[in-house]
Amino acid sequence: MVRGSQKEPLYRKVNTQTHNVDHHTGGNYRTERKAAALSEASRTSMHGKQRRGLDYTPLFKFLLAKVGSEWNSVYSEAVARLDRPDPIFWLVARCERDRREIVRLGESSYFSGLYVDDAGILRIVNPDLRAEDLTPSCSCCTHTFDGVRFGSHA
Repeated sequence: MVRGSQKEPLYRKVNTQTHNVDHHTGGNYRTERKAAALSEASRTSMHGKQRRGLDYTPLFKFLLAKVGSEWNSVYSEAVARLDRPDPIFWLVARCERDRREIVRLGESSYFSGLYVDDAGILRIVNPDLRAEDLTPSCSCCTHTFDGVRFGSHA
């Protein structure tokens, strides 16, 4: 969806106030700050470095839709629509040894691993892999592969 001449961001904010959801809150930065009492950390604010409440599912769907496209243009558009470039490389392998057929993001969301071939084209590591080929790790959760449900809740 486009707002004026600017495209929608490839991430969304999620409700971080939801009941029974682990928000990973705690004193991690406070503890680090106390341990380094005389260092520079003790003179900085207590705002940590973790980013919470962002969902990058729109980015992952964008990347999957761009399979077969020229990588440099895909990357340029994605970076322009993100808050930071790191999540791109959660799915896209930077080198051959980082390639994975399946990338798990979160508790029960799985995506096809991606890579850039020698010609600079975005490709799927295993294009023959389907949701029907996967088995869920538990029966209580809804599992998805590239946005398609699989397992007992499918």
